[in-house]
Amino acid sequence: MSDIENKRSIGIMICGHGSRDKDAEREFSRVAAGLKQRFPDTPIEYGFLEFSAPNIHMGLKKLVAAGVDDIYAVPGMLFAATHARNDIPSVLLNFQQQLAEQQSSTKIHYGSELGLHPAMIEAFQTRIYQSMALDCQQPPANIHDTMLVVVGRGTSDTLANAEAAKLTRIVNENMGFGWADTVYSGVTYPSVGVGLERLIKLGFKKIVVAPYFLFTGRLIKRIYAYVDKIAEQHPQIEFIKTPYLNDHPKVIDAFEVRLREIMTEQPPSNAESLMQSFQRRLAAGEIDIHHHHAEFVDPEEAAAALTSKDEHSHDHDHDHDHEHSHSHGHDHAQSHDHSHGHSHGVYKHIDHPLGPRTMIGENLCCCFMSQFPQSLLDQESDKISSIDVHKSASEQAK
Repeated sequence: MSDIENKRSIGIMICGHGSRDKDAEREFSRVAAGLKQRFPDTPIEYGFLEFSAPNIHMGLKKLVAAGVDDIYAVPGMLFAATHARNDIPSVLLNFQQQLAEQQSSTKIHYGSELGLHPAMIEAFQTRIYQSMALDCQQPPANIHDTMLVVVGRGTSDTLANAEAAKLTRIVNENMGFGWADTVYSGVTYPSVGVGLERLIKLGFKKIVVAPYFLFTGRLIKRIYAYVDKIAEQHPQIEFIKTPYLNDHPKVIDAFEVRLREIMTEQPPSNAESLMQSFQRRLAAGEIDIHHHHAEFVDPEEAAAALTSKDEHSHDHDHDHDHEHSHSHGHDHAQSHDHSHGHSHGVYKHIDHPLGPRTMIGENLCCCFMSQFPQSLLDQESDKISSIDVHKSASEQAK
């Protein structure tokens, strides 16, 4: 390496998904604060794909303004699903192209998802022990009287869903539960509610529900609400809600490992990196670079774009102030506007009886709603209406 290359300055960029929940934004910022302690002399910024400020572009611009030559970006995500494999690389590549047009020498390097790094598994197990009021330093040899239910995010990506199931098996082997299974809060199956309803039939009197999530948000709150609802219906069972990972020190350890891997050009495996995979698939025409219409837009940036003479179809120089706050209620025959850029991959089992259809009526993302055939929406609408009528009659009888 030449003396000039040795003098290149570095910066760190943590790329998150974003949430409508402001608490999630604050929690994400604590990861950046934790990493600052590991890299005290390095500029560190964070940004989100959608809903939240700052967006990823804004964080990258701060690093460039700070004179950074090499930006090391990592996805703040547990598994390599659509956002980590497609959306974040798309944003980073788009920004890199802008830098090239400006004849900037700054380079962006993209790392790996957190995955099932041993530090992440240890953090997850610690949270579980804590929720059970057990000493994680001196854990019991087994917990045969208890069932573990791991809640994964759930995506249209089969391998990401499989990683959640793999995690469940690893944790069960390590901790010695009587039984363990996986449910999902997202697009795949089984969903949390119907999954728990079936698992309680195994007869365990103590059930630990552990969401493998980094931060809070609407999904976490929905998961806990499901648990509370089922616990109320089954008072003979003790349900234990495990806290999500948050900024556990081991989570910060895993972030640091992923950063040092790209800084030293030592990927976690011989497989192609997330960016290499994205560029290969992009060149093959398998994916398109797109803008997230739910991305936070800096008002000053938007105003400047409006006055720019070089406006084109990808500028999107308008304020994306909507937040997908679609109140579906029980009117599932309504049409949904899916013209925005926020999207999820098509899931081939969208009509599975234990899957996302069980969450219709609970503000399920409109990107998933668009995948349901109308006949299925009508069936679920009739089912919900029937339940509401029965509930109303029961309440009147009281």
